Amino acid sequence: MEADPNICRTERGSKMIWLIGVGGAFGAAARYLIGSFIGRYIDQRKEFPFATLLVNVSGSALLGVVAYLHFMEQVNEEIWLLVSVGFFSAYTTFSTFGYETVTMIEKNEWKKAIVYASASVVLSILVTFFSWRCTMYILK
Repeated sequence: MEADPNICRTERGSKMIWLIGVGGAFGAAARYLIGSFIGRYIDQRKEFPFATLLVNVSGSALLGVVAYLHFMEQVNEEIWLLVSVGFFSAYTTFSTFGYETVTMIEKNEWKKAIVYASASVVLSILVTFFSWRCTMYILK
């Protein structure tokens, strides 16, 4: 979908913005809750940012399902905006991933930074691909 600078001036545009905002609010809340839970029970010593990794990978997997459904026109534009542009954009967090990687580098923890950055990117792409394909297989 192309960006339209006048989109907010229409009823449809206002609806789109609200859908994205509502999805984003729920995505941000889900990210915070899951990140807090993981941080409390798994990542207590903060030696590795498992919370961010898990949130980004799980978000990528779930987005793969929704993206395939949208690609096959089984999810309408409103649901796509609510779930993908809103929820998953706020749920997954590239900025925190970048911050955590830079922090590791600043602490001279190069190996950890490389493992984290590589795992984040590779796993996110792989789970998106596999969830897309699994959804395709299940629906055929």
